[in-house]
Amino acid sequence: MARLLDSIESPRDLRKLDRSRLPQVAQEIRDQIIEVVSQIGGHFGGNLGAVELTLALHYVFNTPRDQLVWDTGHQTYPHKLITGRRDTFHTIRQHDGISGFCKREESEYDVFNAGHASTSISAALGIAVARDLRKEDYRVAAIIGDGALSGGMALEGLNQAGHLKRKLFLILNDNDMSISTNVGAISGYLNRIIKGQTYNELKDLAKGIVDRVPLIGGKLHGLASDMEQLVKQMVVPGLLFEELGFKYMGPYDGHDLNFLIDLFEKWKDYDGPLLLHVITKKGKGYSPAESKPIWSHGVTPFDIKSGEVKKSDKVTPPTYTAVFAETLIELARKDPKIVAVTAAMPEGTGLDKFGRVFPERMFDVGIAEEHAVTFCGGMATQGMKPIAAIYSTFLQRAFDQVFHDVTIMDLPVVFALDRGGIAGADGPTHHGIYDMAYLRIFPNMVCMAPKDENELRHMLKTAFDCGHPASLRYPRGNGVGVTMDPELRSLPVGKGEVLREGNDAAIFAIGTEAWPAFHAAELLSREGIEVAVVNGRFIKPLDDELIFRFCKPGARIITVEEGSLAGGFGSAVMERVQQLEIREVEFHCIGIPDEYVHHGTQDVLRAQFDLQPEGIAARVRRFIAQRDSERPRLASKI
Repeated sequence: MARLLDSIESPRDLRKLDRSRLPQVAQEIRDQIIEVVSQIGGHFGGNLGAVELTLALHYVFNTPRDQLVWDTGHQTYPHKLITGRRDTFHTIRQHDGISGFCKREESEYDVFNAGHASTSISAALGIAVARDLRKEDYRVAAIIGDGALSGGMALEGLNQAGHLKRKLFLILNDNDMSISTNVGAISGYLNRIIKGQTYNELKDLAKGIVDRVPLIGGKLHGLASDMEQLVKQMVVPGLLFEELGFKYMGPYDGHDLNFLIDLFEKWKDYDGPLLLHVITKKGKGYSPAESKPIWSHGVTPFDIKSGEVKKSDKVTPPTYTAVFAETLIELARKDPKIVAVTAAMPEGTGLDKFGRVFPERMFDVGIAEEHAVTFCGGMATQGMKPIAAIYSTFLQRAFDQVFHDVTIMDLPVVFALDRGGIAGADGPTHHGIYDMAYLRIFPNMVCMAPKDENELRHMLKTAFDCGHPASLRYPRGNGVGVTMDPELRSLPVGKGEVLREGNDAAIFAIGTEAWPAFHAAELLSREGIEVAVVNGRFIKPLDDELIFRFCKPGARIITVEEGSLAGGFGSAVMERVQQLEIREVEFHCIGIPDEYVHHGTQDVLRAQFDLQPEGIAARVRRFIAQRDSERPRLASKI
């Protein structure tokens, strides 16, 4: 039998179908998501849970004229499949393929880009206000998950939307999960609403009874509205959303497609802010994903029949994340003042392991990076040694808190920045490209990056021992495979190390680019080009002794970093050379240029920016040749 999905090039085609055929489309969407993600990996459980919701929204709303604003994007694979990207869906999150998130450049149906959580309400409200100012009449709907609702920005958006009273349709897609299980008072509040869902049943029953009373039924409705408020306060705890100015409806079954269509048809033109609360199941329709919701958030290739991850027989070193977690536990056994904080990422950061050993010293604050940082600052004022384990890209959300609530007071908070550098298939919102540039600007800050997993262990101890705010950035993936030192030691703050000597040029490399730079120098040595290699270790402070040693007048210096060239490690080295009044040093910086890095595997993207040994060697070779060709001309002019 031909697939109905193959006939849907846009939501216009979907709306031509009789609604009785939509369950078949839903199943075909699930089948395609399972088939593709099982082969190439990707976000999974949240997408399987949002199929009926997506179909109902596009079936009822006149997209793309009506605007659907999706939060985060972890739930938009069904949306992509019915908005003209079915034939390219197999390329999702692959280099030069379609994005795993909404992307305005990709489709007119993608209204607002989002890879980080909690943005949809504010964006949708902005669109609604612009609509009203332009005297237009399209509808605006935002779809946000319950995990994203814990983000402060979502609450700010709710506050303003309730105040402005604009026509805004908000869907709360509640599956009791973000990436990990949701935590916090808001999650508990939503759970209490779910348990109190008898309110809607009681209200509908009461209305039916009143309507059947002869002659006076209509007159009783005014009194009934007062009674409704009393019943709500008895049955629904908190009334948070209605107190914020929204009409709240729900909770409803987010997988009952017919019911959702009827519900959206009834309320789509409500003249004011409306919140519809739907309950969905992460991984719906695929039992391995339903039973393992944390695993199903983002998966690597797996066997469809069993749900088991496809494993390679190749023996690999431990991941940086695992080494970080084990080292933190080792340090915390000796120091009871060490406490750990994560923002909804205990598994992703490795703090789940720490929490099992020290449950009273591990705090998951939900999707609330700003709060996480200031929370750490507060603990640090009382003599504790907090570490905030947050992906590099997500710490950007707490930039002001790092400045205002940690570095100004010189509080000894450690920032463990997982996914530093190129993170892979999630694209520009998830690469940790900017942390070196945005953290080194703050006074009191110590910024480090290890060359391998062994150095990571020592740097973590150094971060706790230095007595200042300290950041430690390390990449996604496996370590290099070096031997681990049995004892932890603190490194001298601001001191790099020389990995290789050479007289033709010197490479200053930082973090996981140190070993690729070393191997590049070995390649060049076979050609008779001898290049020194310095492992910077510290982005801030820099090693003045090594700078004076290698950055002499006439020296050729290459910097290599897996981060932004604008304001990054290379910029720091050049600035310091200038501050030390060293003249006539020639620089060539290798890193991420002034552009966003799109999605693809880490190896492909690193090669694109010459961050692997062959690319580094080629850039150094050209730089030296170019400078050699220019020097005779300069000498003749003199």
